[in-house]
Amino acid sequence: MTAKPEGPLSGTALTEEELRGKKVLVEEWKDTGLSYSWSTGVAIGTYLEGLKKGRILGVRCRSCNRTMVPPRMFCEECFKTVDEFVPVQDTGTVNTFAICYIKTDATRQKKPQLPAVIDLDGASKGMGILHLLGEVRPEDGRVGMKVKAVWKPARERKGDITDIRYFKPLESAPARPGAGAVKIKRPAGTGKPGTNAVKEKSKPKRNGA
Repeated sequence: MTAKPEGPLSGTALTEEELRGKKVLVEEWKDTGLSYSWSTGVAIGTYLEGLKKGRILGVRCRSCNRTMVPPRMFCEECFKTVDEFVPVQDTGTVNTFAICYIKTDATRQKKPQLPAVIDLDGASKGMGILHLLGEVRPEDGRVGMKVKAVWKPARERKGDITDIRYFKPLESAPARPGAGAVKIKRPAGTGKPGTNAVKEKSKPKRNGA
């Protein structure tokens, strides 16, 4: 059943049966071969060019004195135009992270990825980028961990976010249970050979004990 037109330019609704039964003109394309390109704009274009050179750039708002990363053309707090690009450090702090076993194509992976939001040093509080953690076990990742960018070699950079391979921990991982235990040296003449165990001398039993 089709809907009645409500005006001279109104269309005619199609039913599911008409669509599935191809009772209307249908054109199928298996391989379109289409490609797209678009301008990154001044802010992101400058940011990506900085990544190609091994630098992370932000913008400073002269009105509220905030340094924002990634760059944008206006300050979302005071709505002033910003055009002062400033470098920030490639170190930062993990704001939050996840342990992900699903790839971007929705397939499972045995070794998980650790996507994280990194608050970059030199940027204002809460300003940073989404990237991956590396050289860290999932169980050792934590909020507040200090990290540093691991860059691709200059000849491999293309001017995109993957010019940074990942962020690695700057500090040693927290001790795991049992790690760092100190072995007790066995006094001469006690314990079994080849072990650090120390035999406790048995106490004489008392009557009724």
